[in-house]
Amino acid sequence: MLLEGKRLLVTGVLTRGSIAFAVAERAQQEGAEIVLTGFGRTRRMTERAAARLPTPPDVLELDVNSPEDLSAVTSDLESRWGGIDGALHAIAFAPGDALGGNFMSAPPESAEIAFRTSAYSFKALAGALAPLMGDEGGSFVGMDFDASVAWPVYDWMGVAKAALESVSRYLARDLGGTGVRVNLVSAGPVETAAAEGIPGFDKLAGLWREQAPLGWDTSDPSPVADAVCFLLSDWARGISGEILHVDGGFHAMGAPLER
Repeated sequence: MLLEGKRLLVTGVLTRGSIAFAVAERAQQEGAEIVLTGFGRTRRMTERAAARLPTPPDVLELDVNSPEDLSAVTSDLESRWGGIDGALHAIAFAPGDALGGNFMSAPPESAEIAFRTSAYSFKALAGALAPLMGDEGGSFVGMDFDASVAWPVYDWMGVAKAALESVSRYLARDLGGTGVRVNLVSAGPVETAAAEGIPGFDKLAGLWREQAPLGWDTSDPSPVADAVCFLLSDWARGISGEILHVDGGFHAMGAPLER
């Protein structure tokens, strides 16, 4: 019961195939009490997914770019629990014209949307919820995709993920004094609804299936979920500002493997 007694907010659950769904499921199995968030028309999808969890949780409305929504979620959690122990930020978006080989032609407005929704929102969420973490602090975990290199088709989302990595480090700096930890999990590609919106995702995912030294199952989010739950737990109490790669070892390879 790694997370027994923990009160957690989980964003990013869209379907049962979402990495965030696997995190929510694993967190409940490890003893956590959770609340999910949904947004706009897709909130009903989140609610349907929530009903499939071991203990169906409430779903709160959250547009992470809305200060009003962030304030409402904070107020709900304070009245519901009196505080919070951790949160998963699994939120990312870039307009279609900022992906799929459109790096040079993407308009600045699209790049700005990608940055605000995928990177700045981590600061916005942490800034809203950190005051609910008591004297013992808490943990924020964000979902990343290795931004140390340039990927085909990922374009401005890749730039936004690089910004997310920097945001995480600065949050770790500024929140550490209150005992709040901030980390990222850099996951290998997983077949999710969000991944379907990335042109050429299948080709990109194939690199991991072929080259990760441990192997990589793009249909199985459970290794990622387990790592997130570890970072949300007290077992990771000395870890902050870290990027934990959960990708079968792919990130450490400098050349294609000979099978």
